[in-house]
Amino acid sequence: MEYIESKSGLAFSRMSLGCMNLPIEDEIRTEEIIEYALSQNINYFDTADLYQYGENETVVGKILKRYRSRYNFHTGTKVGNEFDKTLKKKIGWNPGRKYIKTQVQESLRRLDMDHIDLYQLHGGTIEDDKEETILAFEELKSEGLIRSYGISSIRPNVIDYYYKNSNIDTLMLQLNPLDNRPVELLEDLKDIVILARGPLMQGLFTERHEAHLKEKFPDGILNYSQKDLRGIFGTLRREHDDLTALSFKYLIDKGAVIVNGVSSLKQLEDNMNSFEKAASMPKEDLRSLDELFKKEKYEDHRS
Repeated sequence: MEYIESKSGLAFSRMSLGCMNLPIEDEIRTEEIIEYALSQNINYFDTADLYQYGENETVVGKILKRYRSRYNFHTGTKVGNEFDKTLKKKIGWNPGRKYIKTQVQESLRRLDMDHIDLYQLHGGTIEDDKEETILAFEELKSEGLIRSYGISSIRPNVIDYYYKNSNIDTLMLQLNPLDNRPVELLEDLKDIVILARGPLMQGLFTERHEAHLKEKFPDGILNYSQKDLRGIFGTLRREHDDLTALSFKYLIDKGAVIVNGVSSLKQLEDNMNSFEKAASMPKEDLRSLDELFKKEKYEDHRS
């Protein structure tokens, strides 16, 4: 497994585990997934306080605690979305210093950890008091409660501000061959680790792409109609026997950490097989992606 090191010295496994879709209602199944991930040298586990309104952190933290003596790994979580855990709903956005410094204690309690390796702002707008947000993260870092911080955002103006005015280690955003909007930004973002969520575009880059296209994209997406996408993925399927490996190869080529979310052990096993294939694929295999997919750009939140 290849690792990418951040400015703060965190080494992220190129394949990491997104925890949002873990079957946390079944702790045995969830532990099987996490244990297998660790056995495959996956060392970064990404969660958020909003996932299942705190329960995801609780279950993931409980399971990871059992493996601390056997494996070295990093845990990341996110903050900024106020929620009511009793009503199980999001109730607001709060990037304020007081809120962040209160919520880090809640996340530490649920994760059962004395520090968080990567603490991320879970969103953000250009209208936020960003200096206050940065101050909160810097204070938490100096206090030893977090090792590093980053943002999860797809807004170019927000990304640009934090990149130029803070010490973010990471940027998380959706990135895959279809949603390639972040590519225009990557060349200007030096010395930060890109965490690519949604690497399979909600199942489109899998053998079940037709079913996912029908269920999830009835009206198409971005600048593609459903008819367009049917044609593109039909062509890809004829030319490549593993669309998952193809998307993983694309992300490896872009230098990103793949944050791969799964809901079953079989999904993770299959994805690790595809990841191994991707590692040895020739770069020439990516030509079809360049030919079939448009080069997209973010249209909103640019100034």
